Amino acid sequence: MILTQILQPDCIKVPVKSRDKEAVISELVDLLNTKGLLSDRDSVLEAVLIRERTQSTGTGAGIAIPHGKCNAVKELVIAIGIAHEPIEFNSIDGKPVTILILLVSPAGQTGPHIQALATISRLMLNEEFRQQLEKVTSSDQVYELLNNQENK
Repeated sequence: MILTQILQPDCIKVPVKSRDKEAVISELVDLLNTKGLLSDRDSVLEAVLIRERTQSTGTGAGIAIPHGKCNAVKELVIAIGIAHEPIEFNSIDGKPVTILILLVSPAGQTGPHIQALATISRLMLNEEFRQQLEKVTSSDQVYELLNNQENK
């Protein structure tokens, strides 16, 4: 899966303004909603927060991948946020996060959702790439870094 074929460049926010887990998830959901990608913003937010309460999506190494399934989207959608101030996320390594990647899929589409999670996980194993993402100052830089990494 190639994330830049799904991610719209204007669904990236650098830096996110929120300073806590639920607020930053809401901020990224609002970004998708503003771009007209959601038919019901509140249903999407609820689906992601329910998933988050089940188990934190803070995967470690400064990364969180909040996600959920909800019929308020027609296809997989992605939003990315970069926090210049680390956000406490109950991550598995106990460290706050700076890279946030929100995924929302239709309830009946497991395949693309799992593929996207796997692709993101693979990309985030690259420490140099993560460090570059943490230092970006614009949304365009995030998209360009992601595009370059996927085309290697």
